[in-house]
Amino acid sequence: MAKPRRKRRPAADLEAAYICESCGEEIVVPVDISGGTHQDYVEDCPVCCHPMSLHVEIDDEGEAHVAGEHE
Repeated sequence: MAKPRRKRRPAADLEAAYICESCGEEIVVPVDISGGTHQDYVEDCPVCCHPMSLHVEIDDEGEAHVAGEHE
């Protein structure tokens, strides 16, 4: 008997959070899985507007993890 496949979340449901180094706020960001399992991009903090370099990793379980650091 074949093993049931694990369902992956739709792209719209995938989110991750990081703490802004400037203001200390937790920022939740949507993750676009079509960008691959390793993503790096710059985005302004929606609270304090400082640019943050975001590093996104999607693990084998389909969970997204993000780390942010000052640009």
